[in-house]
Amino acid sequence: MFAAYAARIDRDQPLSGLELGERPAPEDRPGWTTVNVKAASLNHHDLWSLRGVGLAEDKLPMILGCDAAGIDAEGNEVVLHSVIGQTGHGVGPKEPRSILTERYQGTFAEQVSVPTWNVLPKPAELSFEEAACLPTAWLTAYRMLFTNAGVRPGDSVLVQGAGGGVATAAIVLGKAAGLRVFATSRDEAKRKRALELGAVDAVESGARLPQRVDAVIETVGAATWSHSIKSLKPGGTLVISGATSGDRPSHAELTRVFFLELKIVGSTMGTKDELEDLLSFCAATGVRPVIDEVLPLDQARTGFERMESGSQFGKIVLTV
Repeated sequence: MFAAYAARIDRDQPLSGLELGERPAPEDRPGWTTVNVKAASLNHHDLWSLRGVGLAEDKLPMILGCDAAGIDAEGNEVVLHSVIGQTGHGVGPKEPRSILTERYQGTFAEQVSVPTWNVLPKPAELSFEEAACLPTAWLTAYRMLFTNAGVRPGDSVLVQGAGGGVATAAIVLGKAAGLRVFATSRDEAKRKRALELGAVDAVESGARLPQRVDAVIETVGAATWSHSIKSLKPGGTLVISGATSGDRPSHAELTRVFFLELKIVGSTMGTKDELEDLLSFCAATGVRPVIDEVLPLDQARTGFERMESGSQFGKIVLTV
């Protein structure tokens, strides 16, 4: 079957290890389901995999891709939860949690196999392309906002780095849930898009906000860390799920953290139950993922290049 896969690890030039070509189709395995992929979306996790973060050399070649929507063997339209080993279903209780492409072949292929427990019905209201955007970036944003930040309608939230998949999802979900959303970006066009999606204000990265906020959604890391801490109200919460600009900020702002009793919460992906809630939320409210571009699988390299450059706004989707 045709697939986009990591053939080599290159920390400095990750796309040099990306190959497109034939790979073995999934074999039948007890407790697992093979899905014919209709659409799959790109995540920064795929670039990190090509750099060898979370992907060991002995696992190569590895088909990339965490997210997918497709059709199972019985003809059902489905969405995949990409966290394997979360409950032991299909792999046994002693296997550590992992995300597709860390231990198991991913979704950038004609077919993918996952534990049957990880297969959810796709709501009829969502297209395959829309549904394929939800299991990683949108689920991450959903958990950051509603589980780990604990915000309620009327609260204020700062979303750092408008344009990325998680940040875009947080703006849209926050607006739909009645939050007062602020956003930052270095790019004027991305700030304008953030306003169109429902942010009440969008400012340059590092600029002072009109008010301090109840929570910060942080995926950028070192470049925005100090600004995130300074933007919080006393007792506020910073939720971090990524560090695309690096994980070692020059100013940790520790004095401010303890004096204002700020909370810093790490967040990774989400649960199957949260994905079910997210799918229902989108179906019921009309909220839809923001899609930057849809490409056929054989043009995956173009999508990777766009994501690596940071020029996209929303999700890049590959169709099979």
